[in-house]
Amino acid sequence: MTGNFTDAERRTTLAGLMIVFLLSALDQTIVSTAMPRIISELHGLTLYSWVTTAYLLSSTVMVPIWGKLGDIYGRKPVLVVGISIFMVGSWLSGLSGEFGTIAGMSGMVQLIVFRALQGIGGGALFTTAFAIIADLYPPRERGKFAGIFGSVFGLSSVLGPLIGGYFTDHGTVTLAGHVIAGWRWVFYVNLPLCLLSLFMILVKMPALPHQRSGAIDFLGAALLIAAFVPLLLALSLGGHDIAWASPQSVGLFVGAAVALGLFVYVESRVSNPIVPLHLFRNKTFVTANLAAFLISMAFMGVAVFLPLYMQLGLGVDATTSGLAMLPLMGGLIVGSSVSGQLVTRTGKYKPFMLGGAVLLLVGVIPMTHLAGIQHLYLLCLLLLVVGVGLGPNQSLFNLATQNAVSPRDIGVATSSNQFFRQIGSTVGVAVAGALLTTRLAAYGGGKLDLGALQGLALEGAALGTGQRDPALGQALAFAVSGVMQAALLVIVLGVIVIFFVPALPLRSRMPAAEPVLEKEEAVG
Repeated sequence: MTGNFTDAERRTTLAGLMIVFLLSALDQTIVSTAMPRIISELHGLTLYSWVTTAYLLSSTVMVPIWGKLGDIYGRKPVLVVGISIFMVGSWLSGLSGEFGTIAGMSGMVQLIVFRALQGIGGGALFTTAFAIIADLYPPRERGKFAGIFGSVFGLSSVLGPLIGGYFTDHGTVTLAGHVIAGWRWVFYVNLPLCLLSLFMILVKMPALPHQRSGAIDFLGAALLIAAFVPLLLALSLGGHDIAWASPQSVGLFVGAAVALGLFVYVESRVSNPIVPLHLFRNKTFVTANLAAFLISMAFMGVAVFLPLYMQLGLGVDATTSGLAMLPLMGGLIVGSSVSGQLVTRTGKYKPFMLGGAVLLLVGVIPMTHLAGIQHLYLLCLLLLVVGVGLGPNQSLFNLATQNAVSPRDIGVATSSNQFFRQIGSTVGVAVAGALLTTRLAAYGGGKLDLGALQGLALEGAALGTGQRDPALGQALAFAVSGVMQAALLVIVLGVIVIFFVPALPLRSRMPAAEPVLEKEEAVG
């Protein structure tokens, strides 16, 4: 990699990437507040979870594929294609149900299909943006930019629900006698941002040299999809839509295991694999990705069910519980930005990884006994500590991985880190949900479960009154405390893994360009 880019080219490219990153991060949070209105208008309550699941499935399985394509054909064309697919998916999602049933698909089914299309493009955004930063800057300088991008993610977590709620409540307009529902702007808002980012990338971004050439491993890509789509489906639907021990769940897990075995076999024998298996002999690659998986898993266990406890356990309304999560995001922004600057200044990343994980432990330990936390402000303070602890880990695992691999593997290494993080988040939600349901059943003699609690929340029971059912509060404190105890155990495992991440010095200059390879040696 030559690194012969002017400061103006770097600044313009970073600005375009910030828009791309904001697009991807916002889309993970902006839709949630519009969902009640969407299912009301499209009559799709039974398909509620699939709007999110479809995007999650397609974006997750495409992450390593986009990363490999970036290594083969270059980041710029891959990012342009990804943004274009994301834009078309956003436009079609906004049109869902506008013209009634199409090709036998109801409005809700249309939305699910178009969200899956949107996810295919969305999978390219995060991973390609981080890989381009690696193309433009040496590892030591990447820390501060990775911190800024982590802050954008935290900011989008705050702005997304607010923007989504505003459009849903106040965005309905009449154009040429046709009423456009407010929730549709949740998807249409992506269009001008996509066009702006495409302009900056096509016109202003310099050409970035790619590190490989060769044929695409189509069989490996197909097996990767065949392995992880059933796995993610089983994890997303297990425990509520289908029982864990049901033939459907078992079949999905067995099918995923068989496809994964075939994927490893194929990847060990092709000349240009989607995921080069030699990377798994790289200690930094393995430990950083495993730590990212564990921390993401623990974070989702903490973040997903605390609002439920606040509402039905502490008796606060939905708006207040949402605001109470702001310290978590504020802490994440501060932790990410400060650690990024310090990494660039010191050239070291491992102390900040460990420090963040220890802070995460400090914040979660008191939550393992929620019955002792009776005041919302104390919970907010703990969430602030958790956020600061999470901040360094938003970007440093990826930075460590990029620093430890050859430039020709930057794309696939970056995408692998994002892939393991997303899998960790999915596993975290599934495990936390199953644990919560089990502990509720154990506490209430089988009379309480997660479905019953969600029903109470939807009906508005005990919300907005400042009062709560003491028995329900005790049950929630017992159940969610169990989730926090499991999260604590996962964080401890994460700290142990971080101890084994090699503390390699961050390179302060770009490595010399490697020859573009027509073929790679087969691994294994």
